[in-house]
Amino acid sequence: MPAAPPVLHDAPMESFTHCFAHTNHYLDTATYGLPPTTAHRAALAAEHDRAAGRLDLAATDRAVDRSRAAFARLLGVPVHRVAIGSQVAPAVGMIAAGLRPGTRVLLAEGDFTSLLFPFLVAAERGVSARAVPLDRLADAVEDGTDLVAVSAVQSADGSLAPLGRILDAAAAHGARVLVDATQAAGWLPLPVDRIDLLVCGGYKWLLGPRGTAFLTGTEEALAEVPAVGANWYAGKDVWGSIYGTPLRLATDARRLDTPPAWASWAGQAPALEFLDDIGVPRVHAHDLALANRFRAGLGLPPGDSAIVSLDVPDGTAARLAAHGVVASVRGGRLRCSFHLSTTRDDVDRTLDLLTS
Repeated sequence: MPAAPPVLHDAPMESFTHCFAHTNHYLDTATYGLPPTTAHRAALAAEHDRAAGRLDLAATDRAVDRSRAAFARLLGVPVHRVAIGSQVAPAVGMIAAGLRPGTRVLLAEGDFTSLLFPFLVAAERGVSARAVPLDRLADAVEDGTDLVAVSAVQSADGSLAPLGRILDAAAAHGARVLVDATQAAGWLPLPVDRIDLLVCGGYKWLLGPRGTAFLTGTEEALAEVPAVGANWYAGKDVWGSIYGTPLRLATDARRLDTPPAWASWAGQAPALEFLDDIGVPRVHAHDLALANRFRAGLGLPPGDSAIVSLDVPDGTAARLAAHGVVASVRGGRLRCSFHLSTTRDDVDRTLDLLTS
């Protein structure tokens, strides 16, 4: 397959599907994103070099730096406020570890448990966490609420959180907001300038290998996150802090870094640069157009999410798979998701199978 062109911001959206190597009808980015061929080759090259005993660790550090910078550009945050890790749950765990007994946390019922469980575990030391339906989350913020934690896009069915209302309510009551952007970053514009803390896994809509994640936020909120996973890679001088005392962590968000999985970051850097070159507004328009083409073909009204959740007969996902269509089942419903690797032909083929 041809490699992605060096500049993509003016390329026709249809051309981007040629940057992917799959041959099936892939409607499952909400489970894992397909890599652009450049990103896939970079990850494989890192593994080949490791197997051959010639892995360049300086190059892996550069891949982390490139990923951090591209993520910062994509979301519109300063790069010194971006920490890297391997998964979302440990990042949320660090945030939860910084909460004092008596802190009141508000959650959305049915949200992904990597966002919920760290706060529920914190209840063992006096943190109060309660969950309400997503559509009532903003109304449930009150005096005494300290933190609202919510996924920008719900994993189960693609519902968008009413972030504007939640942020307004939190500001009115002096609460902070933590957003899990794992199902949003890369396709959905986010009001990052108003969000106190944001976590994101890289292996879905950011098209990276599994094993990359990000944490960002305001200076004030990040300063209160304890470095409970402090390690050599969080050092002020990474390769100068691998042995001995004293403690010498980075003074910016890097103090919250955890050591990178080498091949994962080799693949994440070109994937993020691919997305950044295109731009979130164009990706958003493209993904929604495909999702709404799918909705229209089923007689459904237009929606605001790149994820469509459907009640279908048992066995539908297996029947689709037998015809080369990859989707998933979450919460007993068929979940289809639409991203840059998806084409109109993929949508139409799936519609034919669902309506026949």
